[in-house]
Amino acid sequence: MSSFIKSLLRIVTPAAIALGIASAAHAQGAPGDSKRLLNAQNSAVVFIDHQPQMAFAVQSIDRTLLTNNVAGLAETAAIFKVPTVLTTVAAKGFSGPIFPEITKALTNQRVIDRTTMNSWEDKNFRDAVKQTGRKKLVVAGLWTEVCVVMPVLAAIDDGYEVYVVTDASGGVTKESHDAAVSRMVQAGAVPVTWMQVLLEYQRDWARQGTYDAVVKLAQNRGGAYGTGLNYAKAMLGAGASEGK
Repeated sequence: MSSFIKSLLRIVTPAAIALGIASAAHAQGAPGDSKRLLNAQNSAVVFIDHQPQMAFAVQSIDRTLLTNNVAGLAETAAIFKVPTVLTTVAAKGFSGPIFPEITKALTNQRVIDRTTMNSWEDKNFRDAVKQTGRKKLVVAGLWTEVCVVMPVLAAIDDGYEVYVVTDASGGVTKESHDAAVSRMVQAGAVPVTWMQVLLEYQRDWARQGTYDAVVKLAQNRGGAYGTGLNYAKAMLGAGASEGK
């Protein structure tokens, strides 16, 4: 195998692909861990108003990419069995059903429909969040400047730590999305991306229980990172067959 391929493997593919690393449990709270980091035991994922009518007006991100990212976040929550809260606004009368990519990943999950733009003003929604038992909320939704920013600010006021998945959210303009993210950050929210959440949950490539599913998700929805993983695996196989 060429030195270039070996270097690429070290960069874009987990050591387990090349070395068959042994299974080991990742100990949360181990030396080097931080309370600031997300894991599957300390957080819940909240999807707000990922609906057709809301998506039609999104201009801050390509809508195909948005759908991919939302699906990636939903599949991340499913892989790690993280508690989730799904909510829509006026689903039957105006906005349409929640994205099928979400319900496909999170099967048999209740979807809370509301009339309020601020989901935090809906008791059923607040109760669902409370029932997760988690104080860290990973939040994504449409639109960023309305149905994301309002519950995020309210949740922070109520003592929650909020992480906003900016690339699984969208606004009617890039300016409105960016302004809303800035407003939330100033209030104490932390901006993240869906891939960041996936890899922060995995944390250790020796966690074999989720390893295969994480790599597959990265390959399917991870863009250039996924392409790199596919390439590295193919080249590793080719090198092995050539006895290199």
